[in-house]
Amino acid sequence: MMFWFYSPLHKYLLFIYVECPWFDWVDLPFVPSPTVRNLFPSAGLDAELYYVRNDVINHYALSFNLLVPIETSSLHFSWKANLKVEYKLGFQVDNPVAMEMPQTNITLRGDVPRVLSVFRVDLFCSGKMDAEVTLLMQLNVTISSAKNITILNFKRRKMCYRKVREPLYPDKNNTRIHFDPVNVAPTTSTRVFYISVGVCCAVIFLVAIILAVLHLHSMKRVELDDSMSDSGSSQGLSQPSTQTTQYLRADTPNNATPVTSYPTLRIEKNDLKSVTLLEAKAKVKDIAISRERVTLKDVLHEGTFGRIFHGIVVDEKDPSKEKAVFVKTVKDQASEVQITMMLTESCKLRGLHHRNLLPIGHVCIEEGEKPMVLLPFMNWGNLKLFLRQCKLVEANNPQAISQQDLVHMAIQIACGMSYLARREVIHKDLAARNCVIDESLQVKITDNALSRDLFPMDYHCLGDNENRPVRWMALESLVNKEFSSAGDVWAFGVTLWELMTLGQTPYVDIDPFEMAAYLKDGYRIAQPINCPDELFAVMACCWALDLEERPKFQQLVQCLTEFHSALGAYV
Repeated sequence: MMFWFYSPLHKYLLFIYVECPWFDWVDLPFVPSPTVRNLFPSAGLDAELYYVRNDVINHYALSFNLLVPIETSSLHFSWKANLKVEYKLGFQVDNPVAMEMPQTNITLRGDVPRVLSVFRVDLFCSGKMDAEVTLLMQLNVTISSAKNITILNFKRRKMCYRKVREPLYPDKNNTRIHFDPVNVAPTTSTRVFYISVGVCCAVIFLVAIILAVLHLHSMKRVELDDSMSDSGSSQGLSQPSTQTTQYLRADTPNNATPVTSYPTLRIEKNDLKSVTLLEAKAKVKDIAISRERVTLKDVLHEGTFGRIFHGIVVDEKDPSKEKAVFVKTVKDQASEVQITMMLTESCKLRGLHHRNLLPIGHVCIEEGEKPMVLLPFMNWGNLKLFLRQCKLVEANNPQAISQQDLVHMAIQIACGMSYLARREVIHKDLAARNCVIDESLQVKITDNALSRDLFPMDYHCLGDNENRPVRWMALESLVNKEFSSAGDVWAFGVTLWELMTLGQTPYVDIDPFEMAAYLKDGYRIAQPINCPDELFAVMACCWALDLEERPKFQQLVQCLTEFHSALGAYV
């Protein structure tokens, strides 16, 4: 974590680099706490953020008061100054009975080192009582020549518990008897126990290796089958190819090597306009069914030229069997280009099978009829519309949807996107509007066919005659039309923000033509009301300017799953 203080008046540059053990390899910009890895131990992410930059103190970041995990007993800081800078360090705890005054391996007053150095702050619980202790660490930094003082206050919370110590064998004087473990010889039963454990571990290890080999072979076979089955029909798939506040920076350096790198960026080519209607129909001919088998019911959503119906499809062999479906179609005034785009974009997820994906099922493309695209029905419909409906009834029924429910939805979206990333499929338009939900709160990601028409306020044309989801796009996609799974991760962060705000529009006050400049300057959407700091940290890490600093989807799944479990512990 890097805190910068820069004063152009005195040509003075100071930075304090706080070693943040949140994540092993992904820098998480903006997060003011050295506890992320402990909060999400299996995810392995690192974090960085500016507390002070260009004479502006980031009071929002300093206001974070994150929980230090029980197992964490020390915080490590690295710091350096380019000129002579004096410091004064102080601590305050609100419950000195539960926690002793923190200790550090440096003096409480002195000069900031000229070379990168490390100091440690030890946090010791007394063991006398159960309590949540609030710690305030104050660092006063003074320029010797100017005597002006900059004060940085860092807040942390730590749970302390009472220790119960009882003697193993109390004697007459109620004194404790201590054993030297070196002099205690292991018994025969102990040896047998350790041998048994070793044998069991060896067997489990061998079984795990065998299962891993079988799994790899099966995955290769499935991928080969999918590639063969999709070769003639999945040309539309993209292979790896509120108010804004300037409180965070995303252009921080990466301090560790990622486990794996993102697929090579692909330059977007607008292939949709080069596809004819006949070609689009030919690609879906193998999943076409008769129009007579489809019955249209209610109109669920309607745009300028597109509509989505609730429909019924009867079984071809047994007409008594029916299945509910979404029906995407167009109105009479739709152009051939719009029809072609609907058919082509509907194939984005074709041939992919995952519990959190909703690919195309069938089509109706008979001559003289408007084409129809059929997808399995999810009876609570579009996720964005569902979230906004929840917001409308929130005042009368605050228990309608909980924060834990929203996190569970985010986990499902991350799972579906992780599957796409493994298949090297880039969605390019991940958002709440392109997800659907059912009554059990199961969420599935869909394609973006008709989304531009049904949600016109979410798309903008920046002079290139192409409507794009500007407010959801990563900077490299917005400026250079470069897309990768890292760009989908950025969009996931915005989608998570949509979930926590119940369907609000991100960057609503920013002119779409100015979005690229705002993102370059470090502007990001602010933390939603009632959104925990830990959850906003997960959002914020998705918005790093450097692609390699963004987490992978499988890591986001782990982070959110652990956070979901933590929420459940308090319910």
